[in-house]
Amino acid sequence: MTEQIREWGAADAARHIRVPGPQDNKYTHGVLGVVTGSEKYPGAAVLGVEAAHRTGIGMVRFLGEKSPAELVLARRPETVTVSGDVDAWLVGSGMEASPDLNPDLPALAQAVLGLQPVVLDAGGLGFLGHVTAPAIITPHERELERLIPQGDQTRQEWAARAADHLGVVVVLKGHETLVVTPEEPSGGRFMVKVTSPTSWLATAGTGDVLAGVIGAVVTTHSVKRIPSMQELAELAATGVYLHGKAAELASEEGPFPALDVAEKVSQVVVDLLAGSDN
Repeated sequence: MTEQIREWGAADAARHIRVPGPQDNKYTHGVLGVVTGSEKYPGAAVLGVEAAHRTGIGMVRFLGEKSPAELVLARRPETVTVSGDVDAWLVGSGMEASPDLNPDLPALAQAVLGLQPVVLDAGGLGFLGHVTAPAIITPHERELERLIPQGDQTRQEWAARAADHLGVVVVLKGHETLVVTPEEPSGGRFMVKVTSPTSWLATAGTGDVLAGVIGAVVTTHSVKRIPSMQELAELAATGVYLHGKAAELASEEGPFPALDVAEKVSQVVVDLLAGSDN
């Protein structure tokens, strides 16, 4: 696979931002169910939830463990922590990788075994064998290597093979992030790249922010419908683009922590819709 991959840019991303209309409410603009964080890594939940809220969404339901839930509510008190209707899920950031579904987290089984689209990040990759819904995975290279060894393939070939083997949209993170769907039965696949505008993103927690952004973008397009694999990939690429531009804004003041990236996402959305992000 040696063909050039198209860069996913501002115009592409702008087409996939769903702006709520006068008749929308918190349910019709999308409810994201979130099962992230753990006693060991509670901050991952805060980062993902913050990013989701700032991307534009009707509601975030955080249904993870008690410790991260308390931190999430302290940071974002508008987050709902009781079960209810959900349009898409975000699972795994800050969780231990395990193929077993935790019986103490019934929302985890609902997310993994349900029908709504699911974004699997970090520890969520361990649940791939249980997934029954359309899924997006967001591994970095070390995580993908544990799932599908690269061998002598290029990153492009590797990401495509992983998408085919796993049957999911693969977001292979890096300075040049690849977004790939499984090959269609009739031939062909969706594949784009999103090049980060800054290398300062290589810090702990920025992947949790990315997962939250992607989860929110997917959710706003999943109300009473299930997006196709190609649409899920387009939405994922849009999330990657927003994430990179937010990091670029954060880097204007020098090195930054992950939470600063999440806080800049709102501005990126505004700029993108105004057409000032070129």
